[in-house]
Amino acid sequence: MTVHLVGAGPGSADLLTVRAAQLLTRADIVIHDRLIDPEVLALIAPWAELINVGKTPGSKINNQDHINALLVDAGHRAKTVVRLKGGDPFVFGRGGEEARALQAAGIKVTEVPGITSAIAGPAAAGIPVTHRGYSSGFTVITGHQDPTTGQPINWKAAAQLGTTLIILMGASRTVELSKQLQDGGLAANTPVAAIRSATTKQQEIRRTTLAKLPTLSVKAPSVLVIGAVAALDVTDASLHELTHHYTPTGA
Repeated sequence: MTVHLVGAGPGSADLLTVRAAQLLTRADIVIHDRLIDPEVLALIAPWAELINVGKTPGSKINNQDHINALLVDAGHRAKTVVRLKGGDPFVFGRGGEEARALQAAGIKVTEVPGITSAIAGPAAAGIPVTHRGYSSGFTVITGHQDPTTGQPINWKAAAQLGTTLIILMGASRTVELSKQLQDGGLAANTPVAAIRSATTKQQEIRRTTLAKLPTLSVKAPSVLVIGAVAALDVTDASLHELTHHYTPTGA
């Protein structure tokens, strides 16, 4: 009995890893997030039990303790369980918390990496997160810090890093981000890109500057890219135009 924490990647089904796709075809139970693309879910074996534990902003339904309990129960009931999470389970996916809960219950657990939207989102807009002469590094930060941690994000310090800033889950925090990063020293004309639903048919790319970010309509799920590279578009076609769509085996 093993629970596999599987990354579903940034969105499009053909950006799944081979291992992830294989596990979906033979899982007995799949416990999945709300934003998993339907074409990814279509890969799941027809006999598998599907449990949707998707969270909506502000809702107390499917809190983490409840999800952990579901995973432990599934791990005791089935031979192969997949916990399917957007992006990579260990990049703001609370995969570490779920793994520890499973280990505490005596259940074997593995992690199958997925392509994180922190890189795939910018790439879908033709933005390299590092580029010689522009940025020698990138920093990934959550825009939605858990207030119970007692460790608020020091945005002023982030402004001094000199790296590309990748903000996940920051769609509702654009006013705060703009002010605090400018207070920290980032120029008002620093390029910003917002990529929504990266690599899917619903993908949207919007560009602005740090000063004008509060006036930009940014909807979740979006990746924010802040820094000189956000003004670049080095590809001829975005990833969502290049992807093909899976046909489930036997369809």
